[in-house]
Amino acid sequence: MNARPSISFAGPHLIAAGPLSDVALATQAAGSTGLDRAPIIFDAVTSEPIDLDLRGTAEDLRARLLALEPPTDDRNEDGSDTHRGPGRPRLGVIGREVTLLPRHWDWLATQPGGASAAIRRLVEQARVTHADRDRTRRAQEYTYRFMTAMLGDQPDFEEATRALFAADRERFTDLTAPWPTDLRDHARRLADDALAQEAVAHA
Repeated sequence: MNARPSISFAGPHLIAAGPLSDVALATQAAGSTGLDRAPIIFDAVTSEPIDLDLRGTAEDLRARLLALEPPTDDRNEDGSDTHRGPGRPRLGVIGREVTLLPRHWDWLATQPGGASAAIRRLVEQARVTHADRDRTRRAQEYTYRFMTAMLGDQPDFEEATRALFAADRERFTDLTAPWPTDLRDHARRLADDALAQEAVAHA
């Protein structure tokens, strides 16, 4: 069954967290007992809402979840077979258009392995060099997405948002203290990578 990390809420109250299949079934079961508000399921990492049809029986829902599973065969999106004959493997390389200035192409032409190899090396180097910054940016984005969806009407929302983007853990913690417990705690978990850079940001 679908193992996508997920979490669901009914208003300010946590229903379930875990693999999507478990969360969906728990949310469906909670709805059958009556909820004050319509449940919302989120991707527990990115905070993207997950739109699921929770109607019908648990078996109906399981069938819909199975339909969401990624394909397990060896065919590409265009239907071609992934298996290749003898020769050098493609290693998953994807060809796409890159637009550069003439001086960039001139420099790339002088690099070992040609332009494509040089660009791949530059991308890998940037991924390593900026890993912490990129992790912080993603954490800020995912936290803000969840806060906007579920906590936008809470007191000091704007100030808490500023504290998030300033990597000010102490202020973020203080400002979010009065918020509904389940929503607040999830927002804090999402923000952890962003706020972990506080020492660096204020050094």
